[in-house]
Amino acid sequence: MPYFTEKLKFLIPYLTSADDGPHPTYTEQLLDGLQERGVHVTFFVTGEHAELHPEIIERMSEEGHLIGNHTYSHIQLTAGNREAFKDELIRTNEIIMGITGQEVIYVRPPYGSWDKKFETELNMFPVLWSVDPLDWCTDNVSSITSRVCSRVEENDIILMHDYSASSVTAALQVVDELLKEGYVFVTVDEILFD
Repeated sequence: MPYFTEKLKFLIPYLTSADDGPHPTYTEQLLDGLQERGVHVTFFVTGEHAELHPEIIERMSEEGHLIGNHTYSHIQLTAGNREAFKDELIRTNEIIMGITGQEVIYVRPPYGSWDKKFETELNMFPVLWSVDPLDWCTDNVSSITSRVCSRVEENDIILMHDYSASSVTAALQVVDELLKEGYVFVTVDEILFD
């Protein structure tokens, strides 16, 4: 997502997981806050929520954010569901491409479960994380913000969600704090291939 000054790079993918976005209220609030700050991020969205809220996906794309795949229903890859998982990736790519007209090559696999063969089969690349403030399990904004700001280092990928008021508030506080520290936010494609 973000990239801080010449000395530091930093990415915050806002993912959508089981009960995550795009959310019709909270994702819009996050987009408003990011637009005010001139920050672009990577959103990993589930296909089922992208289908429900195509106007939010359109807005993400129009405002310069990168959109990645988080499967259709937040399915976790297991030894017994490889084809179902692959089908969800393909279906979600089709939904996002149908809305934005842009190919999707980045995936944030739910729970970090991934099969490297998908990289060649689907031309998709996994994006995991290096900082997880566990924003989905608390509504304590200052605790979430502190967990990120005290741990973040150059080129970190921060995992946050856009499906609750506390997560969105904390995400914007993180952006404000890290911008003050001289970080610049970039999307995942910029950090992975720079």
